[in-house]
Amino acid sequence: MSTCCVLGLGYIGLPTAALLASAGHRVIGVDVNARVVETVNRGGIHIVEPDLDQAVATAVASGALSAQCEPVAADVYLIAVPTPFRLGAAGIPQPNIDHVLAAARAIAPVLQPGNLVLLESTSPVGTTEQVAQVIAEVSGLNSHQLHIAYCPERVLPGRIFSELISNDRVIGGLTPAAAEAGQAFYGTFCKGALLTTTARTAELVKLTENAFRDVNIAFANELSLVCEQLAINVRELIRLANHHPRVHVLQPGCGVGGHCIAVDPWFIAAAAPEHTPLIQAARRVNDDKSAWVIEQVQARAARLEDRLGRPARIGCLGLAFKPDVDDLRESPALHITTQLLVAGLEVMACEPNLREHPTIRLHPLEQVLADADLLVLLVAHAPFRGLDLTGREVFDLCGVSEPA
Repeated sequence: MSTCCVLGLGYIGLPTAALLASAGHRVIGVDVNARVVETVNRGGIHIVEPDLDQAVATAVASGALSAQCEPVAADVYLIAVPTPFRLGAAGIPQPNIDHVLAAARAIAPVLQPGNLVLLESTSPVGTTEQVAQVIAEVSGLNSHQLHIAYCPERVLPGRIFSELISNDRVIGGLTPAAAEAGQAFYGTFCKGALLTTTARTAELVKLTENAFRDVNIAFANELSLVCEQLAINVRELIRLANHHPRVHVLQPGCGVGGHCIAVDPWFIAAAAPEHTPLIQAARRVNDDKSAWVIEQVQARAARLEDRLGRPARIGCLGLAFKPDVDDLRESPALHITTQLLVAGLEVMACEPNLREHPTIRLHPLEQVLADADLLVLLVAHAPFRGLDLTGREVFDLCGVSEPA
């Protein structure tokens, strides 16, 4: 087994580090946040993911996993740092790979010939080549002396451990030898198919997967607006349409969130803006759905205020980007709740997967159910399912009040 240095101990890096440790590797986790390093070294976790707490505690107690702020010499380096975006020309967000390149610079001084460098961060096409260039500039080692490859994560929060093991992986090497080295490494803990290709193809594979989902969710979100105007239950419509053997319409929501689906399509659009009108339109449909929700809540609150003779209390249920996680990245529910507060509405926010939020006061579910005049169901968290909402004013954006 190998000594592995995992850069970035977030939603992907920390579960991966714990899994590698359980598979017999010696793992050093690296994070720029000293509090994260301290938490991991005492066997704790800073994110919500089923079974992660026990896996980290066991790995740290056994000595197979430790954390620090600087990389060290290892056999395998795995980069799993954020790749956000910033607003670019013509309103098309541009990918920001500063964290990836910083990680490449950090490991370059300790790299040795024959080391395997794997980039897992969702990245625009060509990023792996830029990583190799930075490493060459700092260390003098080129992609024929090192094995440098791209292998995107393809896991669902809430099921990360099982999917890290069972999902197929696409491993794109800058050289065929790098792809083979990556394939051999992932074979030590992955049971899914390990498919090799070029780095550029692997980079676009990840972006394509999430752009495909974004386009299909946009169709569902657009249908939800049509159904609202025509007084049709959109979920009943979709259920019936999906009885066609070649139709599978997804479910609408209050927008699209998460670091992947809400971000990755822009990486493709930024690379080829003139060839991506559909991808760009889908992104805007999904962002506009959140704006529509805000307008609808404001209108309903105004009607309630007229009826009650006082400001309506709005219960916003859910802030995370998807059910049963604490991940707020690009969350439409968080954006909606924040904008309602900015607009001056009396908002009672409930997020059962968070203890606190830096800018939003969180309320227990029982208090929201007791005191809110309008319940806005934004995320289908488990505690929200099966509630008796008879006689309540409900605006359900996630289907949690619908029959199973």
